[in-house]
Amino acid sequence: MSRDATRYGILVGVDGSKQSDAAVAWATREAILHQLPVTLMHGVAPIVVGWPVGQLYTEMPEWQKDESHAVIERAHQALRDSLGGSGSPDVRAEVVYSNIVPALIEASNDAWMTVVGSQGMGALGRTLLGSVSSALLHHAQCPVAVIHSDDGVVADTTAPVVVGIDGSPASEAATALAFDEASRRGVALVALHAWSDVGVFPVLGMDWRDRENQGEEVLAERLAGWQEQYPDVQVRRSLVCDKPAHWLLEEAQHAQLLVVGSRGRGGFPGMLLGSVGSAVAHSAKIPVIVVRPS
Repeated sequence: MSRDATRYGILVGVDGSKQSDAAVAWATREAILHQLPVTLMHGVAPIVVGWPVGQLYTEMPEWQKDESHAVIERAHQALRDSLGGSGSPDVRAEVVYSNIVPALIEASNDAWMTVVGSQGMGALGRTLLGSVSSALLHHAQCPVAVIHSDDGVVADTTAPVVVGIDGSPASEAATALAFDEASRRGVALVALHAWSDVGVFPVLGMDWRDRENQGEEVLAERLAGWQEQYPDVQVRRSLVCDKPAHWLLEEAQHAQLLVVGSRGRGGFPGMLLGSVGSAVAHSAKIPVIVVRPS
């Protein structure tokens, strides 16, 4: 399917929440970096009346129009508040009279990236994804950035970008995006590769050194072409033996952005979000971009 990424540019789902404000602020800076427009999209769920059974309002009631106007205005204010001295992107706003999830998924066909906020806290204090962000991670047709509200904490713009590499097509697409993001930000890139998805146990006859050497070869091969294309990006290689999600989250503690593929080497056709992508999108405290293979 052909895509026109300039139609929506960076598409942001807004709902008037603190997480939505954080998503708008991050998307604004991303749009300036890439010289793309920002589209603020808000969904208003149609009202179902009791009689006739299942009948929907065909037009948006005035009170919903007022509420949607307030949401869009708040998003515009969040955008203005996020601007530094680097100019402002072209901004568009769109209110759809439908469920926001299918609207964003359809619009993602013509967006360069879709940005949404995360929602809620679990019983153990870990940030959980809301229904909108979770659905987009599984079904959007472009990279999806999940932004966790940081309660006003200023991100370290000198911190590196982290990317997970496993040799899969989704990982290759994530690597391409991560190099570009690091280059535009003028920061280093941490490339992490786990040569095993499980914990290391002493198994009779298994040569772990050979497995580690193979992992080093995979990492070197996957980075070689990109390092030539982006000579300005300093790369630090990180080779770990197990649990890639755990180590990506460890690296994320000292980074400004985490990039992963939507389905890794353990995935299967039709599986759009792998366990690693799901884990880091749920738990990382920094922006996470999940990339599908081209």
